[in-house]
Amino acid sequence: MGFTDRHLLGIEHLSPLAITEILDLADSYVALNRAPSKHADALRGLTQVNMFFENSTRTQASFELAGKRLGADVMNMSMQTSSIKKGETLIDTAMTLNAMRPDLLVVRHPHAGSVALLAQKVTCAVLNAGDGRHEHPTQALLDALTIRRRKGRLHRLSIAICGDIAHSRVARSNIMLLGKMENRVRLVGPPTLMPSGVADLGVEVYDDMREGLRDVDVVMMLRLQKERMDGGFIPSEREFFHRYGLDHEKLAHAKEDAIVMHPAPMNRGVEIDGDLADDINRSVIQEQVEMGVAVRMAAMDLLARNARAAAREGVMA
Repeated sequence: MGFTDRHLLGIEHLSPLAITEILDLADSYVALNRAPSKHADALRGLTQVNMFFENSTRTQASFELAGKRLGADVMNMSMQTSSIKKGETLIDTAMTLNAMRPDLLVVRHPHAGSVALLAQKVTCAVLNAGDGRHEHPTQALLDALTIRRRKGRLHRLSIAICGDIAHSRVARSNIMLLGKMENRVRLVGPPTLMPSGVADLGVEVYDDMREGLRDVDVVMMLRLQKERMDGGFIPSEREFFHRYGLDHEKLAHAKEDAIVMHPAPMNRGVEIDGDLADDINRSVIQEQVEMGVAVRMAAMDLLARNARAAAREGVMA
């Protein structure tokens, strides 16, 4: 069985077969997005509502573009001016939206578990666009697609995830996905930015950047999430870059054909050297952005298919 879920809330419960099915479909949408005519009809007649309780540029824009290219009616809710600001609860907002009968609900929320709670209250498909420090499943899937297309495979690679691991939902989702696909995952960063229970994640942990990057195939940098920090996790940004920021000298310890990734937005000169970020021979950061649209198209297409299949089974029953 491939991807048969009603919602896409995280990577944790996806099988390798389900992950592969999403990526294979996304591959076909990459080709569509590069064609002169970029429109399909997989979501024709369906309504997609985007609810972003946190600021977002790439994720929100790519979900909106993905829905429109598949023929959906797309509505972006301005949560900053919604009734949430007047004291309405998330559940009441969800129930109000549910009464309008949307088909797809895309949600980003600052609190872990909020998206899963909302999914229990609505009848439509829900996609997690990031919830607190918990998960960001479509980011992990687009990263996986980028790696697979560049490396020709998504298994038995050595991948270093570097920087602010503790506050990163991107890291959490990637650790799970890459582990499911039989890769060797290393976490590289200062002890203050490692999550509790890191020893139970099935990864290797390094606090020395050069040692952690030795002979890896993929270097995945993370943003310093200062908005989630409530203390002195690093001495200074300058010191952080000196020890853990990626530059050509540190990258030289990885394999000669290692690729460089970053989920963006980037802090140039803090997490990554600006010239390296723009190096088309090593950096795949812009490819990640492109893959994001295709992966989100695939995820919504499959959820719509699953909803139609469930409706047919209900009618037959």
